[in-house]
Amino acid sequence: MADPTNTPMPPSTPVPASTPRSSSPAPPLPDIITNGLGAAAAAAALPASLDRLSPVARRPRVLHIGDPIKYNFETYASFSTCCEIIRPSTPERARPEFIKALKEERWGDFDAIFRPFWGTGGEMGQWDAELIQLLPPSVKVFASAGAGFDWADTKLLGSRGVIYCNSGLAAAEAVADFGVAMIISTFRHLPWCITASGDGAAFKDCHARATGVSRNLRGQVLGIIGMGNIGQQLAVRLRHGFAMEIHYHDVLRKPVRLEKTFDATFHDTLESLVRASDCVVLCTPSGPKVITYESGARFVNVARGSLVDEEALAGALEDDLISAIALDVHASEPHPHPRLLKFAGERAMLTCHNAGGTVETHRGFEELSMRNIMAAMAGSDPITPVNMQYLVRKSAL
Repeated sequence: MADPTNTPMPPSTPVPASTPRSSSPAPPLPDIITNGLGAAAAAAALPASLDRLSPVARRPRVLHIGDPIKYNFETYASFSTCCEIIRPSTPERARPEFIKALKEERWGDFDAIFRPFWGTGGEMGQWDAELIQLLPPSVKVFASAGAGFDWADTKLLGSRGVIYCNSGLAAAEAVADFGVAMIISTFRHLPWCITASGDGAAFKDCHARATGVSRNLRGQVLGIIGMGNIGQQLAVRLRHGFAMEIHYHDVLRKPVRLEKTFDATFHDTLESLVRASDCVVLCTPSGPKVITYESGARFVNVARGSLVDEEALAGALEDDLISAIALDVHASEPHPHPRLLKFAGERAMLTCHNAGGTVETHRGFEELSMRNIMAAMAGSDPITPVNMQYLVRKSAL
């Protein structure tokens, strides 16, 4: 899930040419994330509860930024037993004070950064060189809620030996469900059908005219930009549930065995994908700005608002080059683009960064972030790292 307004997304944010992400194909969500476990089972599932650490070694120190745990209290009990948790106050998380605290070494030589909730923990702003260069050399892992990570310079973190782990795996199911609704909306003009029902004349007008511009999903080509966890779940739902044709573009082609699970066709360029698609959905967690359209096409964004040239998108709608859009994320949240707002209620479904917002997702964010840190501190591989290609290894604990 892309992080909402608390996560800074300035237009000037540099993004890599590639789209690094956690490993694919996406594994199924572990039961411990979706359903929770009892205390005994949870303890047994931990990576040896950090038993690989030397008995005389200090407990790893974890900087917990953002809200306290809300769901996974049993796992947190094990987590706080294994690690010393330090939670800066809200005033300390504001950027000037946060920088001051890092310079003063107020929290000592901490080993990990833990952000379990996507609504808070981003008060210090962009994790750029100004912040990252102030981290103590002891930091080895940064585990955060959310799927997107354009608010953190993951390449620089990797060069300093810090593994960045996102929580997109925990949000994939919710975002994919929401994405299906948004894709359906672009073919069936749901905003128009919903808003017109409140007025008799508008009701009759929509009833008469919406039919002529609405289409079934069967046989339509869905173009997916970014075949990661969310893209794969969308592909499964729309191929097997709605008989859509699945096409995709990504930095690297997926294995043929994975493509066969949803009869996917790979395009090595974005332009080729757009030309072939009846609806394009943006699922990549980072990358350059894009605007995707062919005459009469449809566009859905469940990734990052900062990845879309919204001025160009508005122009394409105004010139009828795009028939309908559905955007869950926006470049200047909490304010959708004013030219796009003009189309809300007829050709545009504009939602409030809600795609991943379920209780199950939040529970998974907490659980996955804790387990990423515990795995790293125990010397195991983290579950969802995204910057291993940039990692400069530090000495073992």
